[in-house]
Amino acid sequence: MCPLRTRPLLNQDTAVHVFFIWKINKWKHLHIIKMKVLRDTMELLSARGRSVWERMKASFWYEALKKKLPILVWLPRYSVKWLQMDLIAGMTVGLTVVPQALAYAEVAGLPVQYGLYSSFIGCFIYCLLGTSKDVTLGPTAIMSLLCASYIGHDPVQAVLLTFLCGFIQLVMAIMHLGFLLDFISYPVIKGFTSSAALTIGFGQVKNILGLHDIPQQFFLQFYYTFRNIYETRVGDLILGLTSIALLVVLKVMKDSLAPTDEDTAVVVKVCRMVVWFFATARNAFVVVAAALVAYACELSGTKVFTLTGKTTQGLPPFKPPQFYEDTGNESLPFSEMVKDLGGGLAVIPLMGLLESLAIAKVFASQNEYRIDSNQELLAIGVTNLLGSFFSAYPVTGSFGRTAVNSQTGVCTPAGGIVTGVIVLLSLAFLMPLFYYIPKAALAAVIICAVAPMFDYKVVKTLWKVKKLDLLPFLLTFFMCFWEIQYGIVAGIILSGFMLLYKVARPKLEVSDHGVLVIVLDSGLNFPSAEYLSDTLYRQALLVSRPRSVILDCRHVSSIDYTVVNEIQDLLQQFRLNKVSLIFSGLRIVILEVLLAADLKGLEHTESVEEALQSLSEHHIVQEHDQSLC
Repeated sequence: MCPLRTRPLLNQDTAVHVFFIWKINKWKHLHIIKMKVLRDTMELLSARGRSVWERMKASFWYEALKKKLPILVWLPRYSVKWLQMDLIAGMTVGLTVVPQALAYAEVAGLPVQYGLYSSFIGCFIYCLLGTSKDVTLGPTAIMSLLCASYIGHDPVQAVLLTFLCGFIQLVMAIMHLGFLLDFISYPVIKGFTSSAALTIGFGQVKNILGLHDIPQQFFLQFYYTFRNIYETRVGDLILGLTSIALLVVLKVMKDSLAPTDEDTAVVVKVCRMVVWFFATARNAFVVVAAALVAYACELSGTKVFTLTGKTTQGLPPFKPPQFYEDTGNESLPFSEMVKDLGGGLAVIPLMGLLESLAIAKVFASQNEYRIDSNQELLAIGVTNLLGSFFSAYPVTGSFGRTAVNSQTGVCTPAGGIVTGVIVLLSLAFLMPLFYYIPKAALAAVIICAVAPMFDYKVVKTLWKVKKLDLLPFLLTFFMCFWEIQYGIVAGIILSGFMLLYKVARPKLEVSDHGVLVIVLDSGLNFPSAEYLSDTLYRQALLVSRPRSVILDCRHVSSIDYTVVNEIQDLLQQFRLNKVSLIFSGLRIVILEVLLAADLKGLEHTESVEEALQSLSEHHIVQEHDQSLC
C-alpha cells in the first residue's frame, strides 16, 4: 500500500494537490499507476463533499489553461440573458459585416467573395482566445489598402501573405514581442489613418462615377479620375450619391435617438427600435435596396449600373496556402513570392496588431474591463494562420463593427459565433444574388465607413500640446500618399530620432550656489555620456578658475558602462584641477554600479545640502592649511 494513503491529511485545502503531484512524480512513466492516482484523487474529492468539477477549477493547471483559453472564464457563468444579448449583437454585426466585406475586397483588389472568406474564421477563433467582449476580427479598410499595395490583385499572393502574417504574429505572441508596437507613436498612427482615409475614399470615386481602368497609385488615380471624368456613367453617379446621402441620414438619425424612459409609450418605443435597427444595419439596407433596383433594371433589359458581376458560389475549400504559383508560362517559387511581398511582411503584421490592440484597449476602458495584450496577439495570429486555410486575406480588429457590437449590448465574445454563422450562410446561399450589387453602392459604404477616420482636429490638438509632434504626423501623412509603407517607416524613424535626441541630450538644470549644482532629469546612457562630459568641462573646468560641481542624480534611474567610464575620466580631470565632483541623491541601484566600478575619488552624499556642507567644510580646511603655510 502506498505510504501516503495511510497518512492523515495535514492541510485539507492543499491535500489534493500534494497527493496528485506526489504520485505523479513517483510513478510518472506508468500508465496504470496514473489511472490509480486519478481514482484515488476522485475519492479524496468526494470525501471533501465538493464536486470534481469545482476542485478541478481550483487546481493550478486549470488556472493556467484559463489564461490561454479565456472562454473558460465566462462560459461557466453564461446565462440566458447573455444569450439573448449576444444573439441580437451577433445578428446586427452580421448584417454590417457582409456588405462591408464585399466592399473591402474591392479595396484589396480581390474578387468580392474573398471579403467573406476573411470574415468568418476570426469570429470563431476570437470567441475561444479573445479577452475583449466587444472586438470583432475581419477585413478592414486599412488592412485592405495595405494588402492592395503588395498582392497585385493576386488571390494566391493574398492567401500566402495571410499565412506568413499569422505565423509572424504568432511568434511575436509566443516571444512576448508586443512591446515593439510601443515604438509607433500616436502622431504616426494618426498621420497614417488620416492619409489612408483619404486614399481609400478617393479610390472609390471611380466606382461612384462608373469609370474603368484607373491606376491604383494615389497620384495617378487622382490624375486619371479627373482626366476621364467626361466618361462618367449617370446611373452609377446618381445611385452612388443617393446611397451616400441615405447612409448619412440614417447615421444622423441613429446618433440623434434619445434613450427611452420607462414612461415612454409602447408605440414610441417600437418606432425608435425600428429606426435604430435600420440605422444600425444601414449598410445592409442600402446594399440590398441598390441590388433590387439593379435587378429590376436588368429584368427590363437596361444596363444602367456597373455591377459586381459573377462570384464564386459556396463555402471556401479547406486547403493549405500555395507556396508556389503557376503563372502559365512559368512556376513562381516560394522565395520569389516572398520577395514580391517584400516590406509587407513587416508592415502588415505590425499594423494589424496595432489596429486590433488599439481598438481592444479603447472599448475595454469604455466598458470597464481589462484585456491581455499578449493574448490578443495570440488570437489575431491564430486567426490569420488558420484563415489562410480558408482563402482569407489578412484581418484585424474593426473599429466600426466593434462599436456596433458594443452599442448593441454584447455580453461575451459568443456574439461572434452568430456573426460567423451569418457570413457562412451568405456564402452558402446568397452568392448568386451578389452578382446584382452595384459597385457604386459598395463604394458608398466604403466612403461612409472611412470618413470618420480622417481626424482633422488632431492637427489643432498637436499644435496646442506639442508642436514638435506635428513633424512625424505631417511626414507620415504626406508620405503615405506616395507609398503607405514608406510613410509609416518614415514616421517611425523620425519619431525614433526625436526620442533618441532626448536620450542623447538630457535636460540639465544648472544653478550657482558658490559651486555649480547640475540637476539631471533622466537616465544616464551611452548617447548622453559625451554631452554630459562636454557640459561639465565647459561649465567647470575650462574657465579661468575651475569650480567644484555637485551632480543631483535624484531622477537618474539607469546608467551603463560607457557613462561609468566617462565618469572615471571626469573624476581624474577634476582631481588634476584640484576641485571636487560630488554625486548626490544616488539611487541604490546606481550607487551599486558606481561602487562596483571601483572609481578612484568617488564622492557621494544623500542630498545636495549635505554635499554643499561637505564642500564648505573642505574649503575651510583648505584655507586653514594655507594660513599655516
